[in-house]
This record gives sequence, structure tokens and C-alpha cells, in this order.
Amino acid sequence: MKVQPVRLEGRTIRLEPLTLEHAPALWEHAHPEIFRWVLEWPLDSSFEAFRDWLQKTAIEAPASLGFAIVLKETGEPMGVTGYLEIRPRHLGLEIGRTWISKAHQGSPVNPESKYLLFRHAFEELGAVRVQLKTDSNNAHSQRAIEKLGAVREGMLRSYQMRSNGQMRDTVVYSVIRNEWPEVKARLEARLAYKLP
Repeated sequence: MKVQPVRLEGRTIRLEPLTLEHAPALWEHAHPEIFRWVLEWPLDSSFEAFRDWLQKTAIEAPASLGFAIVLKETGEPMGVTGYLEIRPRHLGLEIGRTWISKAHQGSPVNPESKYLLFRHAFEELGAVRVQLKTDSNNAHSQRAIEKLGAVREGMLRSYQMRSNGQMRDTVVYSVIRNEWPEVKARLEARLAYKLP
């Protein structure tokens, strides 16, 4: 499994490799509430802190590949997602570090981005396992992951430390290779179309 930068096209969005060139447009959507449950956040409310945080957590993070979520109609970046904890030897990776502008939450943007990432992982990269993790307090994220059809595996207690030093309990979900056809059909029905 060799994960390399790639552009993934959907009907509403495209995922393109994240660069610092996306930072100014993303900054416009960086509402503080979006980052309530993330592990790390910008050091302050300045654009420079946001840009540095984006570079550290989504662009340069080891075993990761970040994507800008771009609206095809306007060409506007309005969120971030990506692969992380890439484990080539074990044919596994995680989808995460996802945040989407408040204006596009509850729209087809999140399910379509997950569809593109899952499909690429299973059908192009040959993944056997794709996992997702979220804060145990983030009920909204847990509902969204469960709606995708991922299986809740359990909670890792005091698994990660946030930027502020607080420990985070983390809920783990996964989709494995033999579950992908059902998850794929479920997502395609939800999106009401098939992507090329």
C-alpha cells in the first residue's frame, strides 16, 4: 500500500492535496466552535497561528496525507480531511483531522468526502482496514461516523493528550474490506448518485 498525493473528484467537492496556499481561504471558515474537540489547536486567534497549526497538524504530520475539501462550483476550500496513521505493512490507515465550515455541515460535503476517501483506500490502495476516531464527548461526530456505516469498536480511555494538557477518551470506529461493498452502497444511496 503506497499512499501518495492524489486528487479525488466527486460531484459536489474535490479533495486535493493540502498546501499552505489553501490557508487564507480556509482561515475564513475557521470558526472556533469547529475546533472544540480537536487534540491540538492554533496557539492564538491570528492567521499566522492558524497557518502554523495547519502546517504542523495536517501538512507535515508523519504518516499522513492532508486534503483540502474544495467546492467544485466555486473552487473555494471550505474544510480539511485526510489520511493519518498510515500503516502500509498492515494495509491500514485512518480517516481523520476532518473539519468543515459551519455553513456546509449537514450537507453532502462530509459523506461525499468520506466516500471518496474510503473508495480510494479500499479500491485503489488495497486497504484492509480504515478506521476513524473521535472524542468521546463529541456526540455529533459519533452520529456522523455511525451514519456512514462504520462499526464502533470501543473507547480508548485517556488515550490522547490535548494541547491544554487534558486527557481525551477516544472512540474508535472502523470499516474493513469485506464491509466496504455494503458501506459503499449505503453511501451511494445516501448521496443519490454514483461517482465515476
